[in-house]
Amino acid sequence: MTLQSDHEATIHLDFFASELRLRGDVPVSQPHVHDNGDILCWNGEIFEGLDVRPEENDGAKLSSAMSRLEDTSAIVQLLGTLEGPYALVYYHRQSKKLFFARDPLGRRSLLVHWPSCSLPFLLLASVSIGTNDSYDLTELPTEHIYALKLDGLSGDPLAVNQALPPIDTELPQLESLDNVSEHISSAVDSLTFHLDRSVALQVSNVPQRARVAVLFSGGIDSTTCAFLAHQHIPLDEPIDLLNIAFENPRKIRVQVDGNVGGINKKKQKLKVLQNSKSTECHLSGQYDPDYLVPDRSAGLSELEELRRLCPGRQWNFVEIDVPYAEYQAAQPTVKSIMWPCQTVMDLSLAMALYFAARGVGVVRSSPTAHPERYTSTARVLLNGLGSDELLGGYGRHRTAYGTGGWQAVIDELQLEMDRIPTRNLGRDDRVISAHGKETRHPFLSLDVVNFLVGLPVHVKLDPRLEVGIGDKMLLRLAARKMGLVEASTRKKRAMQFGTHAARMEVGVADGGGTLSVI
Repeated sequence: MTLQSDHEATIHLDFFASELRLRGDVPVSQPHVHDNGDILCWNGEIFEGLDVRPEENDGAKLSSAMSRLEDTSAIVQLLGTLEGPYALVYYHRQSKKLFFARDPLGRRSLLVHWPSCSLPFLLLASVSIGTNDSYDLTELPTEHIYALKLDGLSGDPLAVNQALPPIDTELPQLESLDNVSEHISSAVDSLTFHLDRSVALQVSNVPQRARVAVLFSGGIDSTTCAFLAHQHIPLDEPIDLLNIAFENPRKIRVQVDGNVGGINKKKQKLKVLQNSKSTECHLSGQYDPDYLVPDRSAGLSELEELRRLCPGRQWNFVEIDVPYAEYQAAQPTVKSIMWPCQTVMDLSLAMALYFAARGVGVVRSSPTAHPERYTSTARVLLNGLGSDELLGGYGRHRTAYGTGGWQAVIDELQLEMDRIPTRNLGRDDRVISAHGKETRHPFLSLDVVNFLVGLPVHVKLDPRLEVGIGDKMLLRLAARKMGLVEASTRKKRAMQFGTHAARMEVGVADGGGTLSVI
């Protein structure tokens, strides 16, 4: 498209988009071009804010709604009512303005190259092919709804409840997850309600051709998502549990030779004996020990808990084993996709998501059954990300309490909230969508986020209690009440370590997760 500006300058606009089509009964072409000349490039899902029937395409419905608006402020108001992950570029012909934005939490990728003297053009893209001298891409901030002239309207950031709890001597401590304290019992039920509603909105009306899977580590977050998804997906429809494990030469070397310079052999032997208790039943099923990573063992344990609680549901536990050679071969591709993210930690997390989203692995009908090749066809992947930031699941929250008390915990939770839109959601979206799939985050629906940030800090966590109880205490109580007994006490483990995706090379120091790999 070519336009003439008020200063007689010629402006060229090129729009390109493709359609994954998880909504509607008929194929829809993108960009959405309205009769009045408006153009919408849409990558997202609308769960609330616009009435979209199961047979309708949400992008087409949004395009129609926006094209009826003459006042550009009404466009901003409409976008403000939407709940769901999205990135969009919208040309409003009447005002000759180009709007572009991501949802407030940045759950969909949108990269931008801002015009410069040497590269005088604006480029917006939801994907990346890596570093390139022709442009300089960065993640588009989420604070504004942008226009071509970079005019923006911003809203107030989500503020964490600043109320301090009573002094510790007066604040009752949780005795066990089976006995809910009176001061948090209603919050437990409310969290279950909001989270269940979030999952329902995100798994309902998914076409049969695009089934649902869970990025499944066996931790409390992913297990809760799986259990709640079971409540809203027809019982005759299988749910895939995608569980990733990497062949890690460094870890294998430690198992064979011991951790030189690390824990002594006596402690090492004790640790092996403790781990063997949890993996003994899995080993009897002829599981390759090189892939019995922490997330595999936890996942197998939670699989049995889900089977007990959800009779009649077919859970496809997909063992996705990644040999070291395949990990190395995929690095150039993954580095390009995740750009402009470029640290060691970015790569470890992106590799885990890349292979998990691909969904190629094996399944077993029972722990002792022979594995059968399986490729997940699910196009919607549930991800438990967000609970640690909202509910105090990281070790740094416990550290903050030790150094500065409850006020320091509140301050740290506010930092977590402020960082969510600028952290890893865009990177994760690019990696997962490379396989033609999309991730949905039940903990990051605006309804759940608003509920949790509004709760007093001592209702969400209690750093006075041991790890596995005090961290994310509210979620642990809710999971226990649902019947997820084992999941409710499972300790936090970062994905890159639970899958053994980090620190691969023998004899090579990674120097920490912030070093650049590109």
